[in-house]
Amino acid sequence: MMNKVFWQGKKVFLTGHTGFKGSWLSLWLQHMGAIVTGFALAPSTSPSLFEEANVAAGMKSIIGDIRDFSAVHAALNESGAEIVIHMAAQPLVRYSYANPIETYATNVMGTVHLLEAIRLSEGIKAVVNVTSDKCYENQEWPWGYRENEPMGGHDPYSNSKGCSELVTRAYRDSYFGSHQQVALASGRAGNVIGGGDWAGDRLIPDMIRAIENNTEVVIRSPHSIRPWQHVLEPLSGYLTLAEHLYTQGQAVVGGWNFGPHDHDAKPVGWIIEQLTGIWGDGAAYRIDTSAATLHEAHYLKLDCSKAHMQLNWQPRWSLSQALVKICDWHKAQLQGADMHQITLQQIKEYENSEGNTD
Repeated sequence: MMNKVFWQGKKVFLTGHTGFKGSWLSLWLQHMGAIVTGFALAPSTSPSLFEEANVAAGMKSIIGDIRDFSAVHAALNESGAEIVIHMAAQPLVRYSYANPIETYATNVMGTVHLLEAIRLSEGIKAVVNVTSDKCYENQEWPWGYRENEPMGGHDPYSNSKGCSELVTRAYRDSYFGSHQQVALASGRAGNVIGGGDWAGDRLIPDMIRAIENNTEVVIRSPHSIRPWQHVLEPLSGYLTLAEHLYTQGQAVVGGWNFGPHDHDAKPVGWIIEQLTGIWGDGAAYRIDTSAATLHEAHYLKLDCSKAHMQLNWQPRWSLSQALVKICDWHKAQLQGADMHQITLQQIKEYENSEGNTD
């Protein structure tokens, strides 16, 4: 697993730091003593984890657009980064159907802009491009996708992430080969959940909003199976991968899956039953069979054998533990707690936990 000492004093350039995953990662890097420069648009939701947990206090936060190459290049140069983690993205499947140009411009050309800025910069050793499990051409297989499976994607979001992977490979092959200093890899994670996510059209945020408004949460696809995992799981994978890229270079470039154990790939209906049960206080849901149908994958799992064997990476929290942590986080937030400290406390609890096999 990752080495906390490694990150002490490391200069990190993190795109997407104002988002849900980016905010968790920003706080974790600060906690470990990294010198973090973030580059992203302003938070897209209100409330947001970035603001609730006062993420900007311990880092340099630059509000900018990944679609603006000049701004990306200038911010990267100014950061003096040794390590780059790219998380800026348009992350929603259903939003991508309504906004395909924005989705491709952000997820594909945003990747091009960052990699081109890296190519023109000096001193960068390790780069992790965070994409998605949905980058794979989905065959609705009952087994997990491996890193050498074909890229694809039916909807604009999934397809744009497959394109981002192809861009990453092209830059690695063309500019960051074995004779170059930069080691470039991609990280592919499953459905990430955790406290502080208020994005639209997502299961956990939809449930939290419904609870706060004392209404039922509406479920669209109760039988769809996803590789659910707490946000800290893939983040620990990205950090582990970045460290290996920094210390081992070209030996660990390529794509890497960071997903849960097979038994934690659960249907949406199971998740919502567990969540409403853990929350209590009359939390309830209903299934909406009249919703407009847009194509979404029904069965999707990742094979993470490569990360298990070569990076010694394993999930630490079971799905049941993750759901408890989410409820704990949001109940604390509703009670007016210091969410900077609550978020850091959950990070420390994760660091001190052991890998799970349950």
